[in-house]
Amino acid sequence: MKIQEIREIIKLVDGSSIEEFSYEFEGVKVKMKKSGSGKVQQADSSSVQPQAPKAVEAPSAPAPAKEPNAEELVSQEAPEIPVDNHAEYHKILSPMVGTFYESPSPDEAAYVQAGTKVTADQVVCIVEAMKLFNEIEAEVDGEIAEILVKDGQLVEYGQPLFLVKAN
Repeated sequence: MKIQEIREIIKLVDGSSIEEFSYEFEGVKVKMKKSGSGKVQQADSSSVQPQAPKAVEAPSAPAPAKEPNAEELVSQEAPEIPVDNHAEYHKILSPMVGTFYESPSPDEAAYVQAGTKVTADQVVCIVEAMKLFNEIEAEVDGEIAEILVKDGQLVEYGQPLFLVKAN
């Protein structure tokens, strides 16, 4: 598990009403608890050992009745939009976990809208991850059929952002 993924989980837990979160996958264990202020705290890096299962812990808080699993957490924050029935469209996928932005800055117009003609190398949005703004290109020539996410929404790796009717 990469530190970027852990930071994204911290953001998701911090923005939710969840008091405690645990996740274990392939020997890596992440455990978070909110402190009295409601903010997720992270233990020092010295508590994470490179060879042993990794853990991130914070000070104790009252435990909830049920701990959510990772799938429940993601579904609470960013519900997936079913796009399987759009097989005739090219899907522009998010290449990383981050925040979707439809324009280069808040006071500027969106890069594209539904119906916009695009070329393969044309920028269609930005995905911000760890203060780095990554321009996402259309990948194909065509027309934007649908925008599948909202401005400022957290997106996952591989999540469809746009449907493009390719030429």
